[in-house]
Amino acid sequence: MSRTTAQLNELIEITRDGQRFYQHAQDEVKDAQLKSLFRDLSQAKTQIIQALAVKVAANHEQPAQGGTLSGKLRQVYADTKASLTRDSDATYVAQLEETEDRILHAFEDAMEDADPDVRAVLAVEMPKVRACHERMRVLKHAMK
Repeated sequence: MSRTTAQLNELIEITRDGQRFYQHAQDEVKDAQLKSLFRDLSQAKTQIIQALAVKVAANHEQPAQGGTLSGKLRQVYADTKASLTRDSDATYVAQLEETEDRILHAFEDAMEDADPDVRAVLAVEMPKVRACHERMRVLKHAMK
């Protein structure tokens, strides 16, 4: 596996963690607006994953199909914490915002040392990554 594919696949896995967590949280929260927001952000993650997977496939390699252990652990932690608090919706928002932090930092780090062709793909996706991060950051602070 080339360095480029490894880098893109890592981003796919981290982004998929977010996508799956949003899908899960959408089923767990009670607020209809949060359900809608989580659905939108899950779809944004799907689009990012697809764009990265196209680049991996263009290099005649296999795009990552799974997520990470860290992503799954965060979801389990959120479920556990939500079951122990009165405001489970706020718990999911806080944990999803941390997931967005992880995704944003992974993309920023990848941009710094990516090959020019990968950097071009990431530059196209970065506005979506930043917009998702900002939506959750603002929501988390509004819920405090």
